[in-house]
Amino acid sequence: MEAINHENKVFEKVSYSQKELKKRIFEKCTFNSCDFSNSNLSANVFNECSFNNCNMAMTKLNKTKLTDVSFKDCKLIGINFFECNDFMFSVNFENCLLDYASFASKKMAKTHFNNTSLKETNFSNADISGASFQNCNLEGTIFNKTLLKNTDFTTAYNYTIDPNENFIKKAKFSKDRLEGLLAKYDITIE
Repeated sequence: MEAINHENKVFEKVSYSQKELKKRIFEKCTFNSCDFSNSNLSANVFNECSFNNCNMAMTKLNKTKLTDVSFKDCKLIGINFFECNDFMFSVNFENCLLDYASFASKKMAKTHFNNTSLKETNFSNADISGASFQNCNLEGTIFNKTLLKNTDFTTAYNYTIDPNENFIKKAKFSKDRLEGLLAKYDITIE
């Protein structure tokens, strides 16, 4: 079966919920208010695509290629991004709900997370050097053996990062939120 190509298309309010899409290539496509919840998008290709106000909760992305893909105002709960194709993996998030997702072992330097909730999201063994977490809630987010060189946490909040377990050289933090770096010492900061 030959792959189906979509170029420069706009998909509006389409429901793919609990469906499986196979052998699709999307180039410079826009998805507005679409529902992908509990769907299977495995082994598809998305290049320079944008998702706006989409529900992608629990979507399967095994071997899916995401290159220069942006998510804005999307619900992305419980997605295992670590299963995506590593080649040219590049994503950005704005005003998204990205709780319980996993980016374990992903290389995603310079990724932007803006005004996004990342509660209990997993970044273990990931490379997020130069990433930016602007106004992001990182409550319960896992950073373990994570490469955080030059990562910007200045406006992020509710994070707990162990400097001994992560590489944080030149990472940026707000002096008003340093308790997230000292949590393991069980001390009171006033």
